[in-house]
Amino acid sequence: MTEKILKILKSIIKENVDMGVSASEKLGFGHYSSNVAFKLAKIQGRSPLKVANELAEKINDSYSPIRANRRMGDSEVIFEKVEAAVPGFINFWLKPEEFQKELPVILKNKDKYGKNNNLKGQKILVDYTDPNPFKEFHIGHLMSNAIGESLCRIFEWNGAKVVRVCYQGDVGLHVAKTIWGILQDINPVRSRPAEGGATVTLGRPASNGVNSFPKDSAKLSEKIAYIGRAYVLGSQRYEDNKCAAEEIKDINKKVFDGSDKDINNLYKKGKKWSLEHFDEVYEKLGTKFDHFILESSVISDGEKIVREFLKKGIFEESEGAVIFKGEKYGLHTRVFISSQGLPTYETKDIGLAKKKMGLEKGLTSSLVVTANEQNAYFQVVFKALKFIFPEYAKISKHIGHGMMRFASGKMSSRSGNIITAESLMEEIEKLVEAKIAEQKLTEKEKKEIKDVVSIGAIKYSILRQAIGGDIIFDFEKSISFEGDSGPYLQYAYTRAKSILEKAKAEKVKPLLKVMTSDVSEVETMLCRFSETVERAGKEQAPHYIATYLIELARIFNAYYAKVKIVDVKDKYSPYKVVLTSAFMQVMKNGLEILGIKVPERM
Repeated sequence: MTEKILKILKSIIKENVDMGVSASEKLGFGHYSSNVAFKLAKIQGRSPLKVANELAEKINDSYSPIRANRRMGDSEVIFEKVEAAVPGFINFWLKPEEFQKELPVILKNKDKYGKNNNLKGQKILVDYTDPNPFKEFHIGHLMSNAIGESLCRIFEWNGAKVVRVCYQGDVGLHVAKTIWGILQDINPVRSRPAEGGATVTLGRPASNGVNSFPKDSAKLSEKIAYIGRAYVLGSQRYEDNKCAAEEIKDINKKVFDGSDKDINNLYKKGKKWSLEHFDEVYEKLGTKFDHFILESSVISDGEKIVREFLKKGIFEESEGAVIFKGEKYGLHTRVFISSQGLPTYETKDIGLAKKKMGLEKGLTSSLVVTANEQNAYFQVVFKALKFIFPEYAKISKHIGHGMMRFASGKMSSRSGNIITAESLMEEIEKLVEAKIAEQKLTEKEKKEIKDVVSIGAIKYSILRQAIGGDIIFDFEKSISFEGDSGPYLQYAYTRAKSILEKAKAEKVKPLLKVMTSDVSEVETMLCRFSETVERAGKEQAPHYIATYLIELARIFNAYYAKVKIVDVKDKYSPYKVVLTSAFMQVMKNGLEILGIKVPERM
């Protein structure tokens, strides 16, 4: 619809100006609105309101039925009226049939409705989720996954080819801390001096609960919980005991060079458990990556590149370390190779950039989605990349998201201060399970609802606001079937589905032969879906989809409350069934973009 209005404006306005057209937030200001009069007034040195009035007059003369002297045929008349509004906006009210024309388009295109080719020819790599083996999959990874997956789908709906990448840190100090924790479990308990002469016990303290090393036959969940406890123990001792810290650093070197057989065996086993667990989580979240990149596979290339560009003066030596002097460019200095000769995350990201460049030919964008606490980090890394891979640096962008906080305060965690994605999902599943306990459903149906609704509740809570801000997660609101929540959207979909089932049972077929003379807000809102998808693609913003769907669901539920849709005696009932079908399809498509599944029943 915005394209139609833009075409009309271009036929009237001869100056080269930006003709912005958007859907009006309130119906009292028309269905659509344009700010073009402000742009034109600036060029002409005139009042925006006066320019808006003149443009409205011209459009009414040709494209609305309120002028007797219109020069176009009825097929060109798409407006009921066009008016200027203070201080200079032009508001457009469309004829009812313009909205009704969209209904058969929705039903014809079905799962493809809303797709466009705005990004056709673009190949966008999105690097997201990125959990680390030997550490638990926490809520930060969950946020990155929800945002990254939704961005991927938005790009695809706008016609782009998307390459999904997951970068998993299988080497580094976190690995050494976990292996150290495991070794304390395998080796005898012992004590060592801490800071200030105090004594710290190493080994199997009951309060930390590392417990015995899992057998191969143990459940994967038990193995992952064990790894989590070992990591917490190793992290604590690294901070409060110098001897333990030195041991962990030594293990870190041995992991890098593969010089210790026992450590290698523990490393391989723990890594295998972690990756298997991550695969389970990805499946539950509905994410399928095109490429998994392990940190260990990019270290060598990263180090070679950094040492090569050290000779070229891009990097500098400082106290035995290799650094990038970010202050030269208004940033901050970061270490790329430590004084122990070990490559840091920064160097690995240089190697990762080379790896990504070789994955797919013709990349036009390369995005990485992580917490916004890494914004400054990526500014430095991308600045270094400009000297190493300038063309790749041009297409690289970091998308930083906020943290997840809880409305009720702290959520209890299984290990240390880390709140795992799995524990959050389990908490929500319990709440959903209790909510549907009294419903007459089979166990299979209850499980499907529990799985689909809990993931939907979490994803929507993350995606409902603009990327970048912290998420305030409210357990009760997140699973509410009323209001601003994922389950509310899913419930609206299943309600529409049950209406269509009733229509089929009562033999009311969806037909457009007899249409109402006016349109409800449902029709006008349905027509905005395609434009919302376009906007989400242009601004890389999933929250536009989430906001749209909540408003659409609210409008349809209000319509359902006051209108009897299925009525064999009502000549308009077949049209209302069509409208319900269109609503259900658009709701399903929108939730698909957000990565949220729809249940068969609720």
